[in-house]
Amino acid sequence: MAKELSPSRRIAAKVIYAALRILKENGGSMRGSDLVDLTGKSLTFTDWEKERYEKTGNIRWESMLHFYSIDSIKAGFLRKDKGTWTITPEGEEALKLDPEALLDKATKAYRSWKSQQPVEAVLQITTPVLSPNDNIAPLEKEITFEQQQSAILEQYEEKAYEGLRQFVLNKNPYEFQDMVAALLASMGYYISLIAKKGRDGGIDIIMYTDPLGTKPPRIIVQVKHRPESTVPSDDIQRLIGTMKRDTDVGIFVTSGDFSNSAKQEARSSGKHIELIDFDRFIQLWQDHYKKMDDKQKNMLPLQPIFFLGVNE
Repeated sequence: MAKELSPSRRIAAKVIYAALRILKENGGSMRGSDLVDLTGKSLTFTDWEKERYEKTGNIRWESMLHFYSIDSIKAGFLRKDKGTWTITPEGEEALKLDPEALLDKATKAYRSWKSQQPVEAVLQITTPVLSPNDNIAPLEKEITFEQQQSAILEQYEEKAYEGLRQFVLNKNPYEFQDMVAALLASMGYYISLIAKKGRDGGIDIIMYTDPLGTKPPRIIVQVKHRPESTVPSDDIQRLIGTMKRDTDVGIFVTSGDFSNSAKQEARSSGKHIELIDFDRFIQLWQDHYKKMDDKQKNMLPLQPIFFLGVNE
């Protein structure tokens, strides 16, 4: 006779299964915030499952989804990167199991991973920044410190990333163009032209590697502020059409993403085309933030905060 699941694992089984199913049905990848929202809409919860923890204000079922997503990652069912959750082929295969069996397989993988870690990496820390059991009720005591800490840090990272995305989304196209120019200048490029409002002939920024622009290459930059859409291959072709010199290099920057056909167009072009999507833009902004002056920093101000992590 199978052992009856604890209340917390019953929640975990149904929300993890639902989240993986939703990912599969929606192209394989979604922003974490959108996935949590769809998961909540697809299931019916009891009052206890919808209850908020007193100390954190977090909803119980959402916390279980984040806590046990760590097990799914260790099992190879799921990947997370910059707030985006992606189901793997192994995760799609695991959906053939029932929810409880899927969770059991994920948890066994997590325990196997944990057993292989050095002793000092898995010891409970006596005074952690995020106290191990402050965030969960007695019925959830089976959740380990590592699960809690990893899940909580990931939630903070997702919220921080979503905050950056929303900040950029609220910019108008010319403000985003100025942000791109500021980033490129902080990277050591010399800006020769920033297009003014109106028709720009497909060129938003022209820059060089020397102050006078006497040395090749000339770098032509196209900027598209499309947070909610993907750049098609036609836009890449138009950028290529503006590159009249043999030594010209093209950079396409978008606040959204690139379609697969756009990426293929850039790869197969005889010209050097560099693609910068939102994720890469934010990473470059973080990498070069210290080199910016105050005016540049204020276009997208950052504040580093350090939390206790976990040994991976």
